Amino acid sequence: MVEELFDKPTNKPLIGVAAAVVVAAIGGWYYWHSHNAPQSKSPVIAQPSESASAPEANIEHPVPAGPDVSKGPLPGLNESDKAMSDALGEAAGSAAASSYLVPESIIRHIVVTVDNLPRQKVTVDKRPIVPAPGTFLAAGDELHATLDAQNFQRYAPMIDVLRKADMQRLAAAYLRFYPLFQEAYQDLGYPNGYFNDRLVKVIDMLLATPQITGPIDLVRPNVMYVFADQSLESRPAGQKVLIRMGPDNAAVVKAKLTELRAIITAAPPKH
Repeated sequence: MVEELFDKPTNKPLIGVAAAVVVAAIGGWYYWHSHNAPQSKSPVIAQPSESASAPEANIEHPVPAGPDVSKGPLPGLNESDKAMSDALGEAAGSAAASSYLVPESIIRHIVVTVDNLPRQKVTVDKRPIVPAPGTFLAAGDELHATLDAQNFQRYAPMIDVLRKADMQRLAAAYLRFYPLFQEAYQDLGYPNGYFNDRLVKVIDMLLATPQITGPIDLVRPNVMYVFADQSLESRPAGQKVLIRMGPDNAAVVKAKLTELRAIITAAPPKH
């Protein structure tokens, strides 16, 4: 079920939800939900498996040392919004940060979003990015519909912000605030987990998204459109969103993700 991805054919805007932000400028607008669709108020967060509470054998991707340790002690996680917002503003531009970033619980919402990207369902009310404007368009009728390529233009302003984002500064902010990301990840239900490992796996999953240049068929079994091709519909939510954004926009996101991954791991992606 991808009600976070496709909305009813109405003229009301979708709610945009950021994805991988700390990633931040990358973040971009990975989820959508209809104003007219029923919205769950409880977060869609998969519970960790029984093995999640067991100590992990190894940390695959230890975070590199932060480049700047001269800014004093970190705030507490619950008091970190102002400092995190300022740091993201330096990386993506203060105007972009103030326009798109939800200013409450920034780190917690980023962690929830990252953790949900590989899943089939995502959190609607924990998005770190404000609603994106625009209306989802399907070409055709209920018997045979395709994803309208005009949808891709809706993300042009956000992709432009992402294209100009300074990934070195973004990574520096992530590394500086990493203890708070780690704390939020453990609070999410992974007391022995390591957030940077999760982030790298999510980036690799997104980089493995296939590039589709032809028409994308849709079906509408209920209120929401879904991909007609089950090989697409069964993919993780994060990959389906990249497909929905269009190949050119997805290429920009992938390039920035690759750049970020190299900084936080000093290793090339697996894909």
